[in-house]
Amino acid sequence: MSSAVETEEHKALRSAVAALGARYGRDYLAKVVADGGHPDELWSEAAKLGYLGVNLPEEYGGGGGGIAELSIVLEELGAAGCPLLMMVVSPAICGTVIARFGTEEQKRQWLPGLADGTRTMAFGITEPDAGSNSHRITTTARRDGTDWVLTGRKVFISGVDIADATLIVGRTEDARTGSLKPCLFIVERDAEGFGRRPIDMELHGAEKQFELTLDDVRLPADALVGDEDAGLLQLFAGLNPERVMTAAFAIGMGRYALAKAVGYARERTVWKAPIGAHQAIAHPLAQSHIELELARLMMQKAAYLYDRGDDVAAGEAANMAKYAAGEACVRAVDQAVHTLGGNGLTREFGLASLITASRVSRIAPVSREMILNYVSHQTLGLPKSY
Repeated sequence: MSSAVETEEHKALRSAVAALGARYGRDYLAKVVADGGHPDELWSEAAKLGYLGVNLPEEYGGGGGGIAELSIVLEELGAAGCPLLMMVVSPAICGTVIARFGTEEQKRQWLPGLADGTRTMAFGITEPDAGSNSHRITTTARRDGTDWVLTGRKVFISGVDIADATLIVGRTEDARTGSLKPCLFIVERDAEGFGRRPIDMELHGAEKQFELTLDDVRLPADALVGDEDAGLLQLFAGLNPERVMTAAFAIGMGRYALAKAVGYARERTVWKAPIGAHQAIAHPLAQSHIELELARLMMQKAAYLYDRGDDVAAGEAANMAKYAAGEACVRAVDQAVHTLGGNGLTREFGLASLITASRVSRIAPVSREMILNYVSHQTLGLPKSY
């Protein structure tokens, strides 16, 4: 099948998830955030309908699909105003990594719960002194008998308070070369020495951000996911889906904002005509629509390549999709707020909070500058500046 045209199954999935999203919507999510809660009802209903684990293998309770299907779910929930951020982390990153590299026992222990929503997993990679540079990660894992002992710090880790475990990126010393290489460890939430502290964010979301401390956290041998020597290969098996899902998150948010603005521009009448009749209002909204559609096309390409097992091509496309979606989202939100004028800043219309939220898609999980670095080095073959 061509990645450019959606299958009937994908269209059906889109409309089914859109219907679920419409039953919840932005008001539901705004109330959850205001109450300091989590979107548990939506999470478990999406799980029951098979949407959360759509990318996980059928033999472990998943839907047997791929990131293409999971990105549709997140995009449509976002377009309805109620995206689930933990979808980016729990089924997309952690579920994918365990499904691809985990032992039989790890798959049996975690995948059915990740698929049916009863268990969630956070992902810990970012550090205070190693943001975009994963080669500077200082969280280290050393062997002690058959155990592993982890020490280090992480920042901006989403949803650790509700997650049953966190997939932590640490580094182990290579016995042959003495250099450090990345490895992935499952750290259960109540592990001794595993501390968390909430980060006070201006951005209000249902999923809180945390700083983590790992103070000689002792883990059994089977906490290591995958091969100790595979390193970056395993890490990017999780990071490419993360970029695709971030694109889906951004496209959904952009579509939500654009729909609000278009609805307003059709109804709001000044000087005897709806404001949407004026090109100064209509053209920027049309531009936003085009940009979101183009970003989605690249997201579909990235998901298609990833699901086919082409990790290298998927890496390039996933970075481009995330870049395009972040830019399109920020511009769509900005234009939507501007279209509504003063109303764009009221709580009633619910767009002002998206000004902050939309910025996230430019910054995380990788900044647009790092993506431009990636494309200039990897794609265009230009020399590195660092």
